Amino acid sequence: MRQNGCMRNHYIGLMSGTSLDGADGVLVDFSGDRLRVVAAATEPFPDTFRAELLALNSSGHNELHRAAMAANQLAAVYARVVRSLVAQGAAQGLAADQIEAIGAHGQTVRHQPSPAPAGTEGGYTLQLNNPALLAELTGLNVVADFRSRDVAAGGQGAPLVPAFHQGVFGRADATVCVLNLGGISNLSVLPPAGTAPVLGFDCGTGNALMDAWCLRHTGQPFDAGGAWAASGKLLPALLANLLDEPYFALVPPKSTGRDLFSQAWLHQKLDTFAAERPEDIQNTLAEFTVSPCVAGVRSYGKDSKQLIVCGGGAFNLHLMQRLQAGLPDLRVSTSGQHGLPPLQVEAAAFAWLARQAIRRQPGNLTSVTGARGQRVLGAIYPA
Repeated sequence: MRQNGCMRNHYIGLMSGTSLDGADGVLVDFSGDRLRVVAAATEPFPDTFRAELLALNSSGHNELHRAAMAANQLAAVYARVVRSLVAQGAAQGLAADQIEAIGAHGQTVRHQPSPAPAGTEGGYTLQLNNPALLAELTGLNVVADFRSRDVAAGGQGAPLVPAFHQGVFGRADATVCVLNLGGISNLSVLPPAGTAPVLGFDCGTGNALMDAWCLRHTGQPFDAGGAWAASGKLLPALLANLLDEPYFALVPPKSTGRDLFSQAWLHQKLDTFAAERPEDIQNTLAEFTVSPCVAGVRSYGKDSKQLIVCGGGAFNLHLMQRLQAGLPDLRVSTSGQHGLPPLQVEAAAFAWLARQAIRRQPGNLTSVTGARGQRVLGAIYPA
């Protein structure tokens, strides 16, 4: 894993999140004072594969076999992304053997952390992935299974990106909040370096429920720009019903996922609102996404004057406007305005986490996950 006695500085990060829309990848150069994205690529998921991944979020017939086959298919998707990144790097004079490793998060299908005392059984987290196959397909070192060690140490195993956010977006003179709006929303609160611990937690749902509702009623996989939500009106009684969920009363460290905020959960919540217009429900789901994020910033990032938004939700103009309306004293902007496009942030974070693992350096923050200590995260599959 060394070239000419020195650690190589180029890493690939791969991310396929709870939105289930596809795999994003970046090739990152860490040699300078600030990371540089050399190449980026995206591979969308076929509809049938997306449906299978969604189905595997709950128990079903022959699910172990289906999960293994889905992991193989995901590795093949990842490999296509990697090949595109390597080709783009080669066009810039970067050979494949100059890439140290791939950080491949995998596809989360279960996330049930349960902090427990040392030496006792706790919870678990499960990401579909076949890193051994990915190493075979690409000829590169692969680092995977980033969450499990933190969970084993009594932590939530998520979110893992705040440490990366601190390095990329943190400032020495001000508190900065970073909000990732993927399928699930998570917030990082970055105080000035050395003044207080970094905080981070999952706020609640992000795009997942809005996307599902949009697909069901419009046939489109997402609400482009939030235009459909903006055409509807807020249903206060429904919003109150959605927010009447015990998760929102928990204090950090906390994390969540489709295990809780599933389509079955939404169906139950909508039981007495079946007569409402679909666009009004979409508008309310958008507010349901924004409200816990705003509450999180007000509670834990009240010293901040800036909210940086990344993930697919950064392209939803309606969500961005509602965030700004809820946080009038903050400047709400996208990560692209700070040097890293919204769809590259999470993938770049897993390139960084792979680098931490290869260097045997911790990747978690105890102030975020609640683990008993900092840990080196990830399992390494040599090329």
